[in-house]
Amino acid sequence: MSLTYPEQLAIILEHQKDAPVQTVALADDLGLAVWHVPNWPDDLSGKIIKSDEQGGSSGYAIYVNGGHHINRRRFTTAHEIAHFILHTEFIGDGIVDDGLYRSRLSNAMEVEANKMAADILMPRHLLNHHIANGVNSVSELASIFQVSESAMSFRVGSPN
Repeated sequence: MSLTYPEQLAIILEHQKDAPVQTVALADDLGLAVWHVPNWPDDLSGKIIKSDEQGGSSGYAIYVNGGHHINRRRFTTAHEIAHFILHTEFIGDGIVDDGLYRSRLSNAMEVEANKMAADILMPRHLLNHHIANGVNSVSELASIFQVSESAMSFRVGSPN
């Protein structure tokens, strides 16, 4: 299955009707299989690889550190989805992200993946909706969106 960029964005939007965005279901709809790996070292967050055996209909698989907190696993999944959408041609035999979401890719590509992951998990329209309805605590917003308080703090402090 090969989706165009506009088709991928439409699928993301379909998953952004309510918070929290369900990242595994989103990955599945994009043709990605997600695997939670127990007993990985704490400094390894996730990776995406091309795999005929374990990949989804796209032929790619995301592996996430199963020992990490749910919020971190969700961000890792969204980050790897972003690599799939933005950097497919660079995946090759795999992109491995350490605990700080660094890989062999350029810092610019990692920043792009982090930004798209934030856009996936904390879409502006849902964030604005909750804020307009009186939810203005970073802690409460982080809980609603199932992200870390630091990610939410950065998001609400960022203009775009």
